[in-house]
Amino acid sequence: MKKEFDFVEANTVRLPAGYPAASIPDTYAREPIPPDFDRRKQMYLEYCAENPAQPTLKGFLYELARLALNREPVNTRAIEGALQFINKKLDCSDFVLLGILRMVLQFNANPLLTEDILNKTRDTILAFKYWPDEPGRDSMCTWTENHQVLFSTCEYLAGMMYPSEVFTNCNMKGIEKMEKARIRLLKWMELRFRTGFNEWLSNVYYDEDIAALLTLADFCDDPLLTRGASCILDLLFYDMALNSFRGTFGCTHGRSYWIQKKSGCNESTADTQKIAFGMGVFGAADSMSGINLALSRYRLPKVICDIAADTGTAELENRQRIGIKISEARRWGLDFEKLDDGMALLSFEAYNHPKTIRLFLKMLDSCNWWENEFFRPFNKIKRPLLLLNKLRLLSPVVWLLRKDIARNMREEVHTLTSRTPDYMLSAALDYKKGFGGDQHHIWQATLSEDAVVFTTHPGSLTHRSPDYWTGSGFLPRVAMHKNVLICIYRISSTPGLYMKNKYNFTHAFFPKHHFDEVAEVAGWTFGRTGNGYIALYSQNGYRWQTEGEEKNAELVADGKKNIWICEMGREATHGTFAQFQKAVSSAKIIFRGLNLVYHSPSIGELAFGWKGPFRINDKKVPLRDQLRYNNPYSKVAFDPEVIEVKKGTDWLRLELNDYRRAFSKQPSVV
Repeated sequence: MKKEFDFVEANTVRLPAGYPAASIPDTYAREPIPPDFDRRKQMYLEYCAENPAQPTLKGFLYELARLALNREPVNTRAIEGALQFINKKLDCSDFVLLGILRMVLQFNANPLLTEDILNKTRDTILAFKYWPDEPGRDSMCTWTENHQVLFSTCEYLAGMMYPSEVFTNCNMKGIEKMEKARIRLLKWMELRFRTGFNEWLSNVYYDEDIAALLTLADFCDDPLLTRGASCILDLLFYDMALNSFRGTFGCTHGRSYWIQKKSGCNESTADTQKIAFGMGVFGAADSMSGINLALSRYRLPKVICDIAADTGTAELENRQRIGIKISEARRWGLDFEKLDDGMALLSFEAYNHPKTIRLFLKMLDSCNWWENEFFRPFNKIKRPLLLLNKLRLLSPVVWLLRKDIARNMREEVHTLTSRTPDYMLSAALDYKKGFGGDQHHIWQATLSEDAVVFTTHPGSLTHRSPDYWTGSGFLPRVAMHKNVLICIYRISSTPGLYMKNKYNFTHAFFPKHHFDEVAEVAGWTFGRTGNGYIALYSQNGYRWQTEGEEKNAELVADGKKNIWICEMGREATHGTFAQFQKAVSSAKIIFRGLNLVYHSPSIGELAFGWKGPFRINDKKVPLRDQLRYNNPYSKVAFDPEVIEVKKGTDWLRLELNDYRRAFSKQPSVV
């Protein structure tokens, strides 16, 4: 987002008398806190009302809590700042507009909202640009998975609020906008039900998806859309329940950023976790789903809450197949020639796929995107692009350069998460090895909200993704079985168009100060938090970062080729920390180039390389799973008509046809 708006000025300057002056930190909950769901919602509203608005674009959402509690004063400057931001059509305006729509739909009769604010809000809603086919140039991102459901939800609800009014940016009536958005929403929801979220398990963008769907479920006047939104919400929360550790969504992610990766307290989903599951912490500056959940009529099925809150199961293994292959888009009803389908394909960020590039060029014209800030790299080479397209050479050239220039794209992924009471290990298995990465987070070990470990190949030394910790310059090949993970890097030497500076090292985030104990034995780095253990090994050796903000939190391993080994343990199964260290550090490791054989003390002989199968004790172990969900609670075929979840006597059944929902413990509404 361009820094064209100062939320510090809008949200924190010239505050009304009696407004909270300083933030009151919340306490992280590692075990489910006892109050029920409704009480936790109330706790969150109280927390927001007792704290000042955050100096971010989502900060004004705290004012909704004050409205809900009828608690003065409301910081109207924060609301006016939000409206100004939307009026400028800045990137992420859809995030802000969603909160404004909820404010009006839920609190329009509240005397704390002045007539002046409501009039300004109406003008903003009627003047906004809701889709890229509308007139005007801007640099809003409208095409990624989360933005599509946000923009479409905003458009539908805005049209519903003003069905007979003319929306000035497009000269359409509200009722026309509703039908436009309805088609998109149904298409978006169907693909997510059938294949999951291509921004898989994101501790950033699930926040946006949840906020949009809660708002749709609460206020939409179309029963099918309401049921559909509720079904997809169930699946989002089910994903979180399966892949979280004591309130931290610390798994592999299709998209995440360095600040959310380094601590569960900073995840955009942290507030929502604590409301929904009783674990986590209130106060994430980037949260928008928390306030929406606290204000929503949506009720979580009990079975999902129980799965998330089960911190005592010795081992929970969850496998998921998520997303589609772009080359198979027609199977999912997507045409490489149709502009309408182009937006669905761009939800996977498939700009530079050989099968989509020609359609994408048409969209740059039809959507006025050449000047969009996100697509300026294409504008810089517009003439050669158009020439290659005219000569029908564009797709072959894109194929040759695909490993560098298609780095944003997210296709089919197979994830594995293993959770115990003392740690969680999670990975995207054998995902696009050697391709450039963007914001993909391939693997992570989580022992607490702050004791997290992962590796990357840095994309740059800046904070523009892929950067030092966000995403990867080049993606590794990863295999995992239960508590052991192998991560292999091979950094390309071929010059790239996108990534010109290639760093010849990989590194691990290993924050010493967040572990109870850290030890180094025979090339292994060991960490203990509570009763959970981690051991990390680098084929090329390593050195601790000794200066800067990463001091004693980063292990640097030089070399374009490297293999990292991670083994997890816990007192209940591996003995004392000293016993774990002795067993792992004594294990035999054989390296042959980018192949290894590791004799794990807990599993046996693991063999893996840059090529070839993954073997355990000389038996092939598949790195692909054909099921949408494969865990003790659900065995669901990919592209399902029905998704069923069962734990004990509680169950959930979701049907694609007409979005029917059934529960063992029925929600009170929605």
